[in-house]
Amino acid sequence: MPRWTAYFMTLYGIPNCTTVKKARAWLAEHGHDVPFHDFKKQGVDAAWLKQVVKQTGWQALLNTRGTTWRKLSDAEKDAAGNEAGAITLMIAQPSVIKRPVLERDGAYHLGFSETDYQTLFGA
Repeated sequence: MPRWTAYFMTLYGIPNCTTVKKARAWLAEHGHDVPFHDFKKQGVDAAWLKQVVKQTGWQALLNTRGTTWRKLSDAEKDAAGNEAGAITLMIAQPSVIKRPVLERDGAYHLGFSETDYQTLFGA
């Protein structure tokens, strides 16, 4: 049975992403019942993206290693070369957002690493 957590959390991503699956499994195994926001089904909100960018920087949030990025035209990549352009691209193509994004008490954590999650949760 999931334990009650005294902090607000949401995990953002795409459900078929391997890294998102690992993060969801780790959270579940450690008793954290975390709501999941599916970028594909629920979309990406510009105001939310701006909050994340403010904390992490747009360069860290923009996944330039994935398949979606590689499929973009040079013009699309060039247009994402600044914060406004990157946010526009992330809204239009949520698959270019680094995943998962864990929001915990207003702080955003990008990607998944078991070591980082253990540190974050004191596990």
